Parts: sequence; structure tokens; C-alpha cells
Amino acid sequence: MMPTLRQLTFLVALCEELHFSNAAKRCHVTQSTLSAGLKDLEAILGVCLAERTKRSVIMTPIGKQIAEKARALLTEAEDLVQMASEASGPLSGDLHLGAIPTVGPFLLPRLRPIIKKAYPDLRLFLREELTEALLEGVRGGRLDAALIALPHATGDLVTHELFEDGYHLVVPLDHALACKSKVDVNGLRDQQFMLLEKGHCLQQHALSAYPGLINRNEEFDATSLPTLMAMVEEGLGTTLIPDLAIDAGLTRGHQVHRIALPDALPRKIALVWRRSSSRKAEALLLADLLRTARQSLRARERVEDAHSRS
Repeated sequence: MMPTLRQLTFLVALCEELHFSNAAKRCHVTQSTLSAGLKDLEAILGVCLAERTKRSVIMTPIGKQIAEKARALLTEAEDLVQMASEASGPLSGDLHLGAIPTVGPFLLPRLRPIIKKAYPDLRLFLREELTEALLEGVRGGRLDAALIALPHATGDLVTHELFEDGYHLVVPLDHALACKSKVDVNGLRDQQFMLLEKGHCLQQHALSAYPGLINRNEEFDATSLPTLMAMVEEGLGTTLIPDLAIDAGLTRGHQVHRIALPDALPRKIALVWRRSSSRKAEALLLADLLRTARQSLRARERVEDAHSRS
């Protein structure tokens, strides 16, 4: 007897969650159903896959190895289903897209209506995570593609650059630079910039915007760009905000002053996917839609900015 895809799905979920209740919720089954399925799988394979205690689950060495193989098999099975789905039309069926927190909230809301109009048969599932988790999700088949910021090592994944994303300097209204429309680059040396906490790629990208000129304020680490905005508004310091977030309206409604930095070294937003994916053509279509969404945001911000000046 051969293991079923359902049993392999249970195994992968348990290996990643290390908790029966959480694994069962993830698989949308009861805990007893999951436990019974795993016992059947152990009987078929003739090995113990996990050590069960009252408080935790410990995967056996062979259990980890089989879970890794199962993950690859499930990815292949999903690709098989997707291949058949693509025969009925491009960008149809389910697509799992990940994005880093400094891109997703600002670009993806603009993408949804574009996709709904152009490809009504596509169901888009969005996941927001840090870069390393996204890359792992794409490699493991949990995600079909992911939006990340470069430079960042992507290894064996296809990396398709979408657009460059520059920066604005954002300061409190009572700051010495609040009356400026331009800023002398050398003046940045005197600033202590509040940035996102370690783990966010934007921290390193912001420091690289002007190599050797950006000084990080180590007393403050924010968990998100909206938090950074609140900190600036309270007069706690200055920061660099990506143009993408500016165009999406992040500073709107905040008592802050922003200054464009056209000379800053931009980060590059890219779409990544597995080289072996059956959705390569769809990934390229998605890339075009993402560029359209970005252009739409930029055009809208120019209109808003013109209205605010008039």
C-alpha cells in the first residue's frame, strides 16, 4: 500500500508545527483525524515518525527525512494540478503570493482590483512575512511566488526585477529641515535615523541609500513603517521611507514633512519563484500586473499631491 497525499500533508504539517492541535487546524481536520492518519502512515512505512508527549512533539530523524521528501512530492502534485488548470486559461485557479511587510500593504491592495478585472478566475492568496521566510516558502512550495527587495541573495530561485524604489526623508514639523524642499546630502551626516528592527531587509537597504552617510539611532527600532511614522510625528527623530509607501499614502494624515531624495541608492523590488515551477508564464504575467499596480500608485499620488498644493 502507498501513502496518500492526505497522509503526507498531515506529516508535513506536524513536522512544521510540532503541535497536533495546530497541525490539525492547519489541515482543517480534527486532532483525532490527524492522529489516526499519521498512525496509518507509520503502519504503511513501518517506522516511527514522531515521538508524542503530553506537551510536545519530537520528530524522529527518519520522520524529518520523510517529511522533507513528502514536502517535495506535495509540491510536485500541486504543480500537476496547476498545469491542468493553466490549460483552461492563464492566471486561473489558486495562486499563493508572499510579500515583505514594506511592500505588501502598499502594493497588493492596488493589485487586487487589477487582477479581478483582468483575470476573474484567479484566486489570490496573500501572505506577509520577512524575506527569509518567504524564500523558504517559495522553495518548499508553500508559496508560488514572493515579492522581496534587493539586494538579497536568492540562491536557486528565479529573480525577476520589477522596479526601483527610492526614498524620502521624513522629519517632524518642528525639525530644522521641515522648511526645506531639498536636502544637502552632507547634511544627512548630522541626522540619527530611526529604522526598522533587525530582520527587516529595509534596515540594511536604508543604511545603504547613502553608503557611509546614514547613522542609525540605536535607541529606537520600529516593527513597521506605520510605527516609524508615529515615532517621527511625536518628534522622536527622522527616518527614511520608501517611495512605494509614500505613493500609497503612508504620510497622509500625519503631521510630518517629507523630502524627496533622488540621489539615494534605491532598493529594487523583485518577484521570485522556483526555477522548476510550472507557473513560469503566469509569474511573468503577474510581474507585468505588479508593474501596472506600481504605476497606478505613482499616478494617483501625483494627482493627490497636485490637489494638496492647489
